[in-house]
Amino acid sequence: QVQLVESGGGLVQAGGSLTLSCAASGFTFSTANMGWFRQAPGKERDFVAGISWSGGNTWYADSVKGRFSLSRDNARKTVYLQMNSLKPEDTAVYYCARNRIAFSFSRRDYDYWGQGTQVTVSS
Repeated sequence: QVQLVESGGGLVQAGGSLTLSCAASGFTFSTANMGWFRQAPGKERDFVAGISWSGGNTWYADSVKGRFSLSRDNARKTVYLQMNSLKPEDTAVYYCARNRIAFSFSRRDYDYWGQGTQVTVSS
């Protein structure tokens, strides 16, 4: 079955960096677009970043553009979200998901989800 397992979350000070990983299994990863969302307490799950199957195209929410970078290693079936210049408002649970429609920012276009990893940014 499809599995997406996130890792790399933790506590970091504002201005710091973290790299999240998402390990995939149960589907043909090398032909799948992927993405990340995040959900803060009491808020909706919001789009963060997406990457095409080849890694040649990425798209980002305005709130993270220039600070976050998404990449992938198809041989390792893993997606990486590099987060720099972190802010307290980046605090959330971060979810990896498989994308069905490239360049989409909508949750409805992502069909499989991981369990999430907590990122906490202290001020």
